[in-house]
Amino acid sequence: MMKNKTKLLSDRDKILQGMKKVYDNLIEFRRKNNSEMVVIRYNQIVRIKPE
Repeated sequence: MMKNKTKLLSDRDKILQGMKKVYDNLIEFRRKNNSEMVVIRYNQIVRIKPE
């Protein structure tokens, strides 16, 4: 039981690290192409420049 829990935590950490890397790559790509990002801020959809 304990091995499964530690494996799940390890897998979760790897997934979160991968998601952060994808986000960083997205920001870098948007900066390079000078294109806006669409995000939700305070329950409203807004377009921002990736600065």
